[in-house]
Amino acid sequence: MDPSLVFLICNTGVLPFWLLLAVAPHWIWTQRLVHSVLVPVLLGGVYLWGVVTAPALPEGGGFGSLEAVMLLFTVPQGVLIGWVHYLVFDLFIGAWEVRDAKRHDIPHLALVPCLFFTLMLGPIGLLMYCALRGFMRRSATLVEA
Repeated sequence: MDPSLVFLICNTGVLPFWLLLAVAPHWIWTQRLVHSVLVPVLLGGVYLWGVVTAPALPEGGGFGSLEAVMLLFTVPQGVLIGWVHYLVFDLFIGAWEVRDAKRHDIPHLALVPCLFFTLMLGPIGLLMYCALRGFMRRSATLVEA
C-alpha cells in the first residue's frame, strides 16, 4: 500500500476522535471509541505493518544520533512510521487529559485549548494541561495524596 495514502487515512482518521474529545467528552460513544483500546490498536497495527514492510534502513540510519535518526526520515515509510507514532501517543494523552480533568473537576472549556495544542504540538499541550491542572488544584503532583 502506498505510504502517502496510509498517511492520509491515518492523519484524517484521528480527527473525528479529537473532535469527540473536544465537543462531546462524556458522550457514551466517545467513551466507547476514544477511551477504549480501539484507536491505539488500529494505529498500532498500521505502525506494525509499517515496520514489518519497511525497506532496509538507509545506510547509517538508526537511533544512536540525531544524524542517524534524520536518515530514517529520508524514506517515506520512515516518516509514516514516525507520524503514526505521534498520532497514537498524542491521542492517548488527549484522552487521558479529558479523563483526568473530569476526575479533578476541571472545567472542560478550560481543557479545550490544551487538547488543541496536544493535537498540534503534543508535549506543549501536555505542558499546558499540567500547568492548568496545577493551577486549578494548587498542586504540582500528578498523583493523589
